[in-house]
Amino acid sequence: MGALRRVFTALLVVTTMATSAGVANAAAKGPAFAADPTTLVDTSVGNNGDGTTFPGAAAPFGMVQLSPDTQLNKYASYDYAQNTILGFSHTHLSGVGCQTMGNIRFMPTTGAVTSSDPAQYAARFSHDNETRAPGYYGVTFDNGIQAELTATERTGQHRYTYPAGSGPESVLIEAGESNGSTYAGDIKVVGNDTVEGWVQGGNFCGETGKERYRVFFSAKFDRTFSSFGTWTDGTLTAGQREASRGSKRAGAWLTFDRAGGRQVGSSVGISYTSVDGARLNRRAEQPKSFGAAKSAAHDDWKGELNRMRVAGGSRADQRTYYTALYHSLLHPSIGSDVDRRYRGFDDKVHRSDSTYYQMFSLWDTYRSQNQLVALLHPDKAADMARSVLRIYEDAGWLPRWGLGGGETNVMSGDPVTPWIVDLYNRGLLDDRTSRGLFDALWKNVNEVPADQSVFRGRDGNPTYVKNGWVGYQNLPGYTFGDSRQAGSATLEYALADCSLSTMASGLGHRDKAAELASRCDNFTKLWDSGVTSQGFTGFPVTRNADGSVAGDPDPTQSGAFHEGTAWQYQWLAQQDPQTLFGLMGGRSDAERRLDTFFDMPTVLTDPAKAASDSWVTGAYDYHNNFAFNPNNEPDFHAPWMYAWTGAPWKTSAVLRALRTLFTDDAYGMPGNDDLGATSSLLVFAMAGVFEAQPGSANYLVSAPMFEKVEIRPEHGRTIAVEAPGASASKLQYVSSVHTRRGTLRQSWLSHEDLLRSGTIKIELSGTPTDWGVDAAPPALTKG
Repeated sequence: MGALRRVFTALLVVTTMATSAGVANAAAKGPAFAADPTTLVDTSVGNNGDGTTFPGAAAPFGMVQLSPDTQLNKYASYDYAQNTILGFSHTHLSGVGCQTMGNIRFMPTTGAVTSSDPAQYAARFSHDNETRAPGYYGVTFDNGIQAELTATERTGQHRYTYPAGSGPESVLIEAGESNGSTYAGDIKVVGNDTVEGWVQGGNFCGETGKERYRVFFSAKFDRTFSSFGTWTDGTLTAGQREASRGSKRAGAWLTFDRAGGRQVGSSVGISYTSVDGARLNRRAEQPKSFGAAKSAAHDDWKGELNRMRVAGGSRADQRTYYTALYHSLLHPSIGSDVDRRYRGFDDKVHRSDSTYYQMFSLWDTYRSQNQLVALLHPDKAADMARSVLRIYEDAGWLPRWGLGGGETNVMSGDPVTPWIVDLYNRGLLDDRTSRGLFDALWKNVNEVPADQSVFRGRDGNPTYVKNGWVGYQNLPGYTFGDSRQAGSATLEYALADCSLSTMASGLGHRDKAAELASRCDNFTKLWDSGVTSQGFTGFPVTRNADGSVAGDPDPTQSGAFHEGTAWQYQWLAQQDPQTLFGLMGGRSDAERRLDTFFDMPTVLTDPAKAASDSWVTGAYDYHNNFAFNPNNEPDFHAPWMYAWTGAPWKTSAVLRALRTLFTDDAYGMPGNDDLGATSSLLVFAMAGVFEAQPGSANYLVSAPMFEKVEIRPEHGRTIAVEAPGASASKLQYVSSVHTRRGTLRQSWLSHEDLLRSGTIKIELSGTPTDWGVDAAPPALTKG
């Protein structure tokens, strides 16, 4: 303890002190919660080429994401740097680093319709003329047309206001061209006020030839058409009611009599099953008016943001936090119609007994966002698990990265397992679902899909099950694959197997639990004590099937570690930190290694400088580096590894530095948000709890960045976190924690204990403390 005291004394000159006087002078009731947290959300955050979010209208977890497109074949199809809009499409994915979706695009125009090329009818705009809010988007083009968008779960609502004296008022609908490749599309003008059709697509991350879904739509307008026409590719035919995609496009234009007024509205139902399903969704969710839909969307988001509300901090802190919370609750997306019919991974239409969800970016979300959804929406999380079980029942395998009704096989590892185990260990799954999913997971961790399957599963299983590591193999024709990313895949498999052992034990499968538990420490089989870097000895390497080292073992080079290096992936053994740290020479040596990884001396003197200069700073600069990469998922949990070195106070310091990378503007996302994964990391970091061991259902506690955090799980008791004097702009550390159940001396809470904790009172210090030093969570198999 003498050395620790000397560290504390030295840090007095470089840390901001949280004085007792400041706490004593705090108002008795403390800061107030925002009356309407939606006013603190800016949906433009991350709308650049790094965050890849979209600014448009969506309901929480909705099927529809109605948003402007400024360009095609680029991420979420909206780039804040652009100044023209091509139209408003109905499906988007938030934060994905690949072009995809962007289906069924509407565009209001004036004058004669002479081209189907969006480059010809695109309209210029200024961000000064945009209005953005959760569930609403509005823009006035330079040509005077005002476009407004809102959404229900399964419909998009449009309202266009044309300038006086503008000439013919038209709406163009493109059903054959999307953000990314499409293969087919049909459109039909029905009667004098309705247009219906579908588009087929499914490419992802530069692929070609993948047809993973069809998106169907039914659009009803509030005014009748005075004229109409359709196009195929570049050929426009006035008066024609139907068109099919040729090599590029299929669409329709609808013109309205100016005598009918300056405003045109449309309600658009979307479905993945059929046009009938889209029509059913539209009729079921049709609002009384655009205003009513906008108001309902606002109320839904206000309720969602109040599920984990905060008080205190700066306005910028609150804007950044609430925007991150908003982005965390957009996906997975509803995939079933109002009658619960959905299109399965077998391309057949089924009916579910609960809401069916799709769009599972699991490699990203299993580390942060899935836990947030499970905390705030346990019912929805359970339905998402049932949806994954239905994928297995329909198609025979579990997804890794599911896009619509198909598997992309993107990324590596086995992310579905720790996510499902996490829900099981939180007590959210009924017995039938638990046992069905365990059988599916057991198959997944031991077998490999047949060659003709659309799933690749754990393609490294043949060598992994035999040897305990994935043997490196550069399979031709695959950008992704566990054998190609054998180093990181081995680490991901070991975490997944270890977590699954706890589920096996809980279900009474003793032999299977023991077999899986024996794989917990398979990360040790990659450890090479002869590799040195930055003054440290011993790092994980990639191995061939015969055990020899594959490629260059330099831990600052990516090699066969997926989107990272061995420096960043060495911490992916959080299922058993004690064994990991033993390989590193013990707790103190592991702590020194973490200090180098984060540049702790700079963190403690200038957190923002450490984050911007010492860490990996570019959204795609995760290759060939030895520093912390907060922009990508593999080492999201690394700041919390200090809990096992006996220095949990350092986690709070690192998280204050992490906070500086997020801002409340369009460039405020340090990396791809990946369906809310990065945003959820920030939400947990600012709230002061995080599950660093996926599958454990245990939360590590750190210094909150708000004086009040109130968590309101659906159908659950309110959890209040009070941390007087908390500020994101100061280095602060936990000095004591008290709950309704008494003083918390350990650095963590189980999910059950968190739900029962009532009010959690956290006292903070401006200097490091010894709170929680010797009481970190156990290894997964010892929990």
